[in-house]
Amino acid sequence: MIQSIKIYGDQAILINFEQQIDTTINAAVVALQKAIEHANIDGVRYMIPAYCSLTIGYNPTVIEYGILQEVIKQIGATLFESETNNAQGTFQKSPNKKSSRQLKIPVCYEAPYALDLEALSKEKGLTKEKIIALHTSQTYKVYLLGFLPGFVFMGKIVPELECNRKVTPRLRVPASSVGIAGFQTGIYPTVSPGGWQILGQTPLKIFDPHKENPFLFQAGDEVSFYAITNEEFLKIEQEEKQ
Repeated sequence: MIQSIKIYGDQAILINFEQQIDTTINAAVVALQKAIEHANIDGVRYMIPAYCSLTIGYNPTVIEYGILQEVIKQIGATLFESETNNAQGTFQKSPNKKSSRQLKIPVCYEAPYALDLEALSKEKGLTKEKIIALHTSQTYKVYLLGFLPGFVFMGKIVPELECNRKVTPRLRVPASSVGIAGFQTGIYPTVSPGGWQILGQTPLKIFDPHKENPFLFQAGDEVSFYAITNEEFLKIEQEEKQ
């Protein structure tokens, strides 16, 4: 499953899997992350899972690159050997392992939160109700968190909703805005510039630096959205502040 393990700067390792966006490959990335966490390796500082790679930051004064590389190889060999059941080496989740978290996220698709819904409706030739129905009709997989702390990349959206990013990005996208771009849907954790097409906003806090675990999502989660009214948005938002 692991294609390569390379030095990534002077304090990180980049582990590459087959370079394509695929749920099976991403499941392998997340599984390796969990296995390394479970191994509790001295010197490992953080891990960042992506679609088909895993970045590991480490303290070189605690563990050398060569040693860490060999440890990761051993963990990977053990993990994927036990998870392989055909000649092609296709990774599959073991039925006895804990399943992904299932998260249901409320979203208000009404003004003033639906910044691009009307324009997207005209562009796609779909009613706003149809766009909302399509966006809430499926379960999305969390592939990775980046480019902002806690920004969650999920996919894939239905082909009818695939769209380009905005030609001119906004200078200020409200925190917890839910958007789409390409084949992905995502949520802005904080106020920031951004070019995704904004369909609505969730009253939930996506990133809270005051919590022990500041991120609402983690790679491998399965997420579905459901529509709420303005009144429900304000009620949940108030509950989040308490």
